[in-house]
Amino acid sequence: MLLFAILFSMQKTSAQLGISHEIGAFVGAVAFQSDFGVRKDFETNAGNTGVALGIVHYINFAYRADCNCYSTDTYFNDHFKVRSEISWNKTTLNHFGKWVDDSRTSENAERLRRHTGEAQNWDIGMQLEYFPRSIRAFSAGAYSFAPFAALGAHYVSFNPSVSTSYGLPGGINNNDNFYSYWDDASGGDPFISDESGSTWSVVASLGTRYKLTILSDLFVELRWQYYFDDFIDGLNHKLSSNKSNDWNLWLNFGYIYYLD
Repeated sequence: MLLFAILFSMQKTSAQLGISHEIGAFVGAVAFQSDFGVRKDFETNAGNTGVALGIVHYINFAYRADCNCYSTDTYFNDHFKVRSEISWNKTTLNHFGKWVDDSRTSENAERLRRHTGEAQNWDIGMQLEYFPRSIRAFSAGAYSFAPFAALGAHYVSFNPSVSTSYGLPGGINNNDNFYSYWDDASGGDPFISDESGSTWSVVASLGTRYKLTILSDLFVELRWQYYFDDFIDGLNHKLSSNKSNDWNLWLNFGYIYYLD
């Protein structure tokens, strides 16, 4: 019943505003760039990857639901859409690279090997998508591909988890169980945290749609997301190598259906 109520409300709004709607879903892979591992290291980038799921809604300005006709032919109407999204991503995190190489036998190397984490986030937000080619022409089947670029903001609810199997009592509450240089550089501030929180992020995407039928598209996108918090992964050390907050790359594949 709730779904029918939402769809009815959208249809009524469309008739009032002279716009139409699209809905869809996507699945993807996430490469999480965090304080785990080594910067610009392929093994780190390939190892700290996870999954993403999401549902999307688009406002289409090129088509009017109240008359089943095209809207006023303006550049904005024919080249922009507004995308709303609710999504989830989850990534298991480990330390990779030279500092945990088998040749290293120090206690610090062992502390890094035993330290694992998980980043789990819920996103809700909006993006403005720009289509260089005509949205009207693509909708009518004039061509099969419609590339796009997007920029927007997401509100993020994050819930990291932290664990270590290093043997000193206290687990994650004992700083001696973690890489000693993090504690030395922290100045007494926490550098490990499994507390949930929320923050904002900026997202930017490049992708393309493929016209499947008159009323449906497939899409693929590569998205960059930068968080305004550095505890998304449960780790925020103060070493000089920590040059930015956590960020990630998404590669998403999705399906879109035109409601009107």
